Parts: sequence; structure tokens; C-alpha cells
Amino acid sequence: METVLIQINSNKAYKLLEDLEDLNIIKVLKKSIQPQQKLSEKYAGKLPSDIADELQNFVNESRNEWNSRSI
Repeated sequence: METVLIQINSNKAYKLLEDLEDLNIIKVLKKSIQPQQKLSEKYAGKLPSDIADELQNFVNESRNEWNSRSI
């Protein structure tokens, strides 16, 4: 027997693997779910602080304009 490492790109592929395991054709050795990294952690420090401040001010102004609009 040979052990191989695969990457699953679709839920359908995972379902196929489960079906093969149910038929005793293969055995899934490790069912791991990698915790997703928070976007705030992933992109922390990627933007210079002066640009980040300008962007935050723009977002705040946009929100204020949106909230104060009259329809």
C-alpha cells in the first residue's frame, strides 16, 4: 500500500473520497480542518499608516454621508 497526500478543492471531491472510504477502497488517515486566518491578522501592517488613516477617514465620511442622506 502507498500513502499519498492530496489537496481537496471541492466538496464534491471530498464526498467522493468518503464514498470510496465507505466501500473500503481507501482509508482517509487525517481529516483536518485548517483554521482560517482572520483578515485583520492576515493584512495587519501591510498598508502604511498614513494611507490607512486616509482610507479610514474616507470610509467614515462616506458612512456619514450615507446615513445623513434624505430620500
